[in-house]
Amino acid sequence: MKEINAFAEGGEGDVGRLVREINEWTGTLTRTLNDLAHEQLDGTDERGVVRARISGAGRLLGLTIDSRGLRDLDHVQLAEAVKEAIGAAHGTMGDRLTELTAGLVDPRWTTPDGGDPLASHIQRVLREG
Repeated sequence: MKEINAFAEGGEGDVGRLVREINEWTGTLTRTLNDLAHEQLDGTDERGVVRARISGAGRLLGLTIDSRGLRDLDHVQLAEAVKEAIGAAHGTMGDRLTELTAGLVDPRWTTPDGGDPLASHIQRVLREG
């Protein structure tokens, strides 16, 4: 991604090629998110009584409750265990998303404060036309 790197390093680049690079990058990101949406991820509560399965898009696909563990839980504890299992599954989804997108961003594409390296260029174009 030559043009993105040129802008990220404070230089000038070819805007047309930059747009094409960004379109390629967003296409890759879209495919990655689509792949994740078709995965199934699991999470359990800390006792291991409830297991939740969600899609990579975050939709609840199913709950499994261990009947032996259920004997030790009242309705409030069961509700908490269900929420905990679903939360753990969403945490797994977040970890998977981080893993899948780790290679998509070059550290040079952000400023030291985490900002957008193109911001100054965009502001200049808006000011100067």
